[in-house]
Amino acid sequence: MPAPISLKRPQWVQDFQTFIMKGSVVDLAVGIIIGAAFTSVVGSLVKDLFTPLIGLLVGGIDFSNIFITLKGEHAPTLEAAKAAGAVTLNIGVFLNALIQFLIVGFAVFWMVKGLTALSLNKAAAPPAPPVPTRSEELLGEIRDLLVEERSAKA
Repeated sequence: MPAPISLKRPQWVQDFQTFIMKGSVVDLAVGIIIGAAFTSVVGSLVKDLFTPLIGLLVGGIDFSNIFITLKGEHAPTLEAAKAAGAVTLNIGVFLNALIQFLIVGFAVFWMVKGLTALSLNKAAAPPAPPVPTRSEELLGEIRDLLVEERSAKA
């Protein structure tokens, strides 16, 4: 009967498994997933709420249709211009992206500020003094007795 074949895992497989299971890598992955979800929420906030309100305030302008046709026939909307194959500078799309960036930056600023305040509150609380052991209590009593003896002799 032939001996069974044993396959040894390469060391890099174990190294990779150790690396991937580190807390910081898992935290990073969670942060990326939450960041992607946050980005879609902010994108909707800008596109569906802020941009129409700002457009209404400045006279009913739809930012997504602010563009300059560089080559080709000018169309009334950006979608129509793209469908016709026109080359355009999409100023409104850029403004939407800029507003979205500012909102994300503002949200991250306040989140970091809040987390910093929480960590400062934790750091500001002094740690509880350690409870002395029985040996330390006895040594303290001996010290006090010696101090009393010296002051009585003096």
